[in-house]
Amino acid sequence: MSLQTFSLFVPACFAINMAFGPNNVLSLSNGARDGVRMSVLASLGRLVAFAIMIAIAGLGLGALLLASQTLFTVIKFAGAAYLVWIGVKLIRSGPALVASNSADAKSDGAPRKLGRLAKQEFWVAAGNPKAILVFTAFFPQFVDRSAYAMSFAVLGATFLLLELVAIAIYAALGARLGSVTNGARGFKWFNRVSGTLMIGFGVMLAFVRRPAS
Repeated sequence: MSLQTFSLFVPACFAINMAFGPNNVLSLSNGARDGVRMSVLASLGRLVAFAIMIAIAGLGLGALLLASQTLFTVIKFAGAAYLVWIGVKLIRSGPALVASNSADAKSDGAPRKLGRLAKQEFWVAAGNPKAILVFTAFFPQFVDRSAYAMSFAVLGATFLLLELVAIAIYAALGARLGSVTNGARGFKWFNRVSGTLMIGFGVMLAFVRRPAS
């Protein structure tokens, strides 16, 4: 892969990473509730899901997955339902679930909480068929056909690295919003906004159509 091609890929890729979607809403919400460190660690679940998708796309199975109307529909509606469920939970959650930075981070339940948040990140990413479309339609435009495996791996690793940067930015922004939104009433409204966004993403995902073959 030429340096010129890679220099075009990086900004275009980072724009995708920074797009305001359900996973980034999670980073924002987790950052406000649990701080930057917990939010970034939890996002490892998302990175694992994306790494699996990149491997699937690299092996050529991504196009096959998108070609199956039944499989695409199952993943789409499962992902949409999960986003709506998370949104409802956020809206119904009390401020006590938000103001937990210092107490939860030092408690024995912190590892369990981190595991739960990481699983949430994983399933939100895995339940979005549009993600696999990014890797099957966007990546091939920059792949070096003479060194397919190596160039695809480089693109994948770059995507994951830039995704981590985007996660840190959203987590830091969430932590800042959490500090500004002081008090139970402010946190309650933050939960409501985050939950409403999640439900909105779920509804939009339900109306996503399979790309024309």
